[in-house]
Amino acid sequence: MANLGARINDVSSNQVEIPVHSDGVEPKASEESSIDYSQRGQWLRAAVLGANDGLVSVASLMMGVGAVKKDISAMLIAGFAGLVAGACSMAIGEFVSVYTQYDIEMTQLKREREAANNNGEAQREKLPNPFQAALASALAFSIGALVPMLAAVFIRSHKIRMGVVVAAVSLALLVFGGLGAVLGKTPVMRSCLRVLIGGWMAMAVTFGLTKLIASAQL
Repeated sequence: MANLGARINDVSSNQVEIPVHSDGVEPKASEESSIDYSQRGQWLRAAVLGANDGLVSVASLMMGVGAVKKDISAMLIAGFAGLVAGACSMAIGEFVSVYTQYDIEMTQLKREREAANNNGEAQREKLPNPFQAALASALAFSIGALVPMLAAVFIRSHKIRMGVVVAAVSLALLVFGGLGAVLGKTPVMRSCLRVLIGGWMAMAVTFGLTKLIASAQL
Protein backbone atom coordinates (compact mmCIF):
# COMPACT_ATOMS: atom_id res chain seq x y z
CA MET A 1 0.00 0.00 0.00
CA ALA A 2 2.84 2.34 0.80
CA ASN A 3 4.43 1.61 -2.58
CA LEU A 4 1.06 2.14 -4.33
CA GLY A 5 0.58 5.49 -2.60
CA ALA A 6 4.09 6.54 -3.57
CA ARG A 7 3.41 5.62 -7.20
CA ILE A 8 0.16 7.60 -7.21
CA ASN A 9 1.88 10.63 -5.72
CA ASP A 10 4.69 10.28 -8.24
CA VAL A 11 2.26 10.13 -11.19
CA SER A 12 0.23 13.12 -9.96
CA SER A 13 3.37 15.19 -9.46
CA ASN A 14 4.38 14.59 -13.09
CA GLN A 15 1.00 15.62 -14.53
CA VAL A 16 0.94 18.71 -16.70
CA GLU A 17 -1.75 21.27 -15.98
CA ILE A 18 -3.64 22.43 -19.07
CA PRO A 19 -4.98 26.03 -18.92
CA VAL A 20 -8.75 26.08 -19.00
CA HIS A 21 -8.95 29.11 -21.28
CA SER A 22 -6.15 28.20 -23.65
CA ASP A 23 -8.61 27.40 -26.46
CA GLY A 24 -10.87 30.39 -25.83
CA VAL A 25 -9.01 33.51 -24.75
CA GLU A 26 -5.74 33.42 -26.66
CA PRO A 27 -7.19 33.02 -30.19
CA LYS A 28 -9.58 35.88 -29.53
CA ALA A 29 -6.74 38.06 -28.36
CA SER A 30 -4.67 37.17 -31.43
CA GLU A 31 -7.61 37.83 -33.74
CA GLU A 32 -8.25 41.15 -32.05
CA SER A 33 -4.61 42.18 -32.31
CA SER A 34 -4.58 41.30 -36.03
CA ILE A 35 -7.27 43.86 -36.89
CA ASP A 36 -5.81 46.74 -38.87
CA TYR A 37 -7.46 49.88 -37.56
CA SER A 38 -5.37 52.15 -39.80
CA GLN A 39 -7.16 50.92 -42.93
CA ARG A 40 -10.54 51.44 -41.27
CA GLY A 41 -9.49 54.92 -40.16
CA GLN A 42 -8.63 55.84 -43.75
CA TRP A 43 -12.20 55.92 -45.01
CA LEU A 44 -13.58 57.16 -41.67
CA ARG A 45 -11.31 60.18 -41.87
CA ALA A 46 -12.35 60.83 -45.48
CA ALA A 47 -16.03 60.48 -44.55
CA VAL A 48 -15.91 62.92 -41.62
CA LEU A 49 -13.87 65.51 -43.53
CA GLY A 50 -16.08 65.15 -46.60
CA ALA A 51 -19.29 65.65 -44.62
CA ASN A 52 -17.90 68.70 -42.85
CA ASP A 53 -16.67 70.23 -46.11
CA GLY A 54 -19.99 69.60 -47.83
CA LEU A 55 -21.89 71.17 -44.98
CA VAL A 56 -19.78 74.31 -44.69
CA SER A 57 -19.14 74.98 -48.37
CA VAL A 58 -22.71 74.49 -49.58
CA ALA A 59 -24.18 76.38 -46.63
CA SER A 60 -21.78 79.27 -47.26
CA LEU A 61 -22.67 79.24 -50.95
CA MET A 62 -26.39 79.36 -50.16
CA MET A 63 -25.85 82.16 -47.65
CA GLY A 64 -23.91 84.13 -50.25
CA VAL A 65 -26.70 83.76 -52.81
CA GLY A 66 -29.30 84.52 -50.14
CA ALA A 67 -27.52 87.79 -49.40
CA VAL A 68 -28.52 89.14 -52.82
CA LYS A 69 -31.42 86.90 -53.91
CA LYS A 70 -34.56 86.30 -51.87
CA ASP A 71 -35.88 83.70 -54.28
CA ILE A 72 -35.72 80.20 -52.81
CA SER A 73 -35.06 78.70 -56.24
CA ALA A 74 -31.80 80.63 -56.57
CA MET A 75 -30.54 79.32 -53.22
CA LEU A 76 -31.51 75.73 -53.97
CA ILE A 77 -29.99 75.76 -57.47
CA ALA A 78 -26.78 77.21 -56.07
CA GLY A 79 -26.76 74.59 -53.33
CA PHE A 80 -27.32 71.76 -55.80
CA ALA A 81 -24.55 73.02 -58.09
CA GLY A 82 -22.24 73.23 -55.10
CA LEU A 83 -23.19 69.70 -54.05
CA VAL A 84 -22.40 68.16 -57.44
CA ALA A 85 -19.23 70.15 -58.03
CA GLY A 86 -17.97 69.62 -54.49
CA ALA A 87 -18.67 65.88 -54.45
CA CYS A 88 -16.81 65.40 -57.74
CA SER A 89 -13.93 67.55 -56.55
CA MET A 90 -13.66 65.73 -53.22
CA ALA A 91 -13.78 62.31 -54.87
CA ILE A 92 -11.14 63.15 -57.47
CA GLY A 93 -8.90 64.86 -54.94
CA GLU A 94 -9.13 62.01 -52.46
CA PHE A 95 -8.57 59.42 -55.19
CA VAL A 96 -5.44 61.14 -56.48
CA SER A 97 -4.08 61.70 -52.98
CA VAL A 98 -4.65 58.15 -51.75
CA TYR A 99 -3.48 56.62 -55.04
CA THR A 100 -0.22 58.55 -54.72
CA GLN A 101 0.18 57.14 -51.23
CA TYR A 102 -0.64 53.68 -52.62
CA ASP A 103 2.08 53.95 -55.28
CA ILE A 104 4.64 55.06 -52.70
CA GLU A 105 3.80 52.20 -50.35
CA MET A 106 3.80 49.67 -53.20
CA THR A 107 7.28 50.80 -54.24
CA GLN A 108 8.50 50.53 -50.67
CA LEU A 109 6.86 47.10 -50.36
CA LYS A 110 8.70 45.84 -53.45
CA ARG A 111 12.00 47.02 -52.00
CA GLU A 112 11.30 45.27 -48.69
CA ARG A 113 10.14 42.12 -50.48
CA GLU A 114 13.29 41.95 -52.57
CA ALA A 115 15.46 42.58 -49.53
CA ALA A 116 13.70 40.04 -47.30
CA ASN A 117 12.96 37.56 -50.11
CA ASN A 118 9.30 37.11 -49.14
CA ASN A 119 5.97 37.51 -50.91
CA GLY A 120 4.77 40.47 -48.82
CA GLU A 121 1.14 39.34 -48.61
CA ALA A 122 0.70 40.61 -45.03
CA GLN A 123 1.86 44.08 -45.96
CA ARG A 124 -0.31 44.13 -49.07
CA GLU A 125 -3.48 43.91 -46.96
CA LYS A 126 -2.55 47.17 -45.22
CA LEU A 127 -2.28 49.22 -48.39
CA PRO A 128 -4.75 52.13 -48.72
CA ASN A 129 -7.74 51.80 -51.04
CA PRO A 130 -8.12 54.86 -53.33
CA PHE A 131 -11.56 53.85 -54.62
CA GLN A 132 -12.92 53.35 -51.12
CA ALA A 133 -11.59 56.69 -49.92
CA ALA A 134 -12.95 58.52 -52.99
CA LEU A 135 -16.41 56.98 -52.66
CA ALA A 136 -16.60 57.67 -48.94
CA SER A 137 -15.51 61.27 -49.46
CA ALA A 138 -18.04 61.93 -52.24
CA LEU A 139 -20.95 60.35 -50.36
CA ALA A 140 -20.09 62.13 -47.15
CA PHE A 141 -19.81 65.49 -48.94
CA SER A 142 -23.24 64.94 -50.48
CA ILE A 143 -24.77 64.05 -47.11
CA GLY A 144 -23.30 67.14 -45.50
CA ALA A 145 -24.44 69.35 -48.40
CA LEU A 146 -28.02 68.09 -48.12
CA VAL A 147 -28.41 69.54 -44.62
CA PRO A 148 -28.70 73.24 -45.59
CA MET A 149 -30.70 72.38 -48.70
CA LEU A 150 -33.30 70.38 -46.79
CA ALA A 151 -33.44 73.10 -44.13
CA ALA A 152 -34.27 75.74 -46.73
CA VAL A 153 -36.54 73.88 -49.12
CA PHE A 154 -39.82 74.28 -47.18
CA ILE A 155 -39.30 77.83 -45.84
CA ARG A 156 -40.87 80.58 -47.95
CA SER A 157 -39.96 83.60 -45.82
CA HIS A 158 -36.47 84.78 -46.73
CA LYS A 159 -35.36 85.89 -43.26
CA ILE A 160 -36.75 82.81 -41.55
CA ARG A 161 -35.16 80.60 -44.20
CA MET A 162 -31.74 82.13 -43.59
CA GLY A 163 -32.09 81.67 -39.85
CA VAL A 164 -33.22 78.05 -40.19
CA VAL A 165 -30.26 77.28 -42.46
CA VAL A 166 -27.82 78.74 -39.92
CA ALA A 167 -29.46 76.81 -37.07
CA ALA A 168 -29.49 73.50 -38.96
CA VAL A 169 -25.90 73.91 -40.08
CA SER A 170 -24.78 74.81 -36.54
CA LEU A 171 -26.38 71.66 -35.14
CA ALA A 172 -24.83 69.51 -37.86
CA LEU A 173 -21.42 71.09 -37.24
CA LEU A 174 -21.64 70.12 -33.57
CA VAL A 175 -22.50 66.55 -34.54
CA PHE A 176 -19.65 66.27 -37.07
CA GLY A 177 -17.23 67.91 -34.65
CA GLY A 178 -18.17 65.47 -31.91
CA LEU A 179 -17.89 62.50 -34.26
CA GLY A 180 -14.47 63.62 -35.45
CA ALA A 181 -13.32 64.01 -31.84
CA VAL A 182 -14.48 60.50 -30.93
CA LEU A 183 -12.73 58.98 -33.96
CA GLY A 184 -9.56 60.96 -33.34
CA LYS A 185 -9.56 60.48 -29.55
CA THR A 186 -9.46 64.26 -28.95
CA PRO A 187 -11.43 66.47 -26.51
CA VAL A 188 -15.03 66.61 -27.72
CA MET A 189 -15.88 70.11 -26.48
CA ARG A 190 -12.81 71.72 -28.01
CA SER A 191 -13.35 69.97 -31.34
CA CYS A 192 -17.04 70.94 -31.49
CA LEU A 193 -16.31 74.60 -30.75
CA ARG A 194 -13.50 74.72 -33.30
CA VAL A 195 -15.68 73.27 -36.06
CA LEU A 196 -18.68 75.43 -35.11
CA ILE A 197 -16.74 78.70 -35.04
CA GLY A 198 -15.02 77.83 -38.32
CA GLY A 199 -18.37 77.18 -39.98
CA TRP A 200 -19.84 80.41 -38.68
CA MET A 201 -16.84 82.36 -39.98
CA ALA A 202 -17.12 80.78 -43.44
CA MET A 203 -20.83 81.62 -43.72
CA ALA A 204 -20.36 85.14 -42.34
CA VAL A 205 -17.47 85.99 -44.67
CA THR A 206 -19.29 84.64 -47.74
CA PHE A 207 -22.49 86.48 -46.82
CA GLY A 208 -20.66 89.73 -46.07
CA LEU A 209 -18.46 89.79 -49.16
CA THR A 210 -21.33 88.89 -51.48
CA LYS A 211 -23.49 91.59 -49.92
CA LEU A 212 -20.65 94.10 -50.28
CA ILE A 213 -20.04 93.28 -53.94
CA ALA A 214 -23.76 93.44 -54.71
CA SER A 215 -24.12 96.81 -53.01
CA ALA A 216 -21.16 98.15 -54.99
CA GLN A 217 -22.90 96.94 -58.19
CA LEU A 218 -19.78 95.29 -59.57
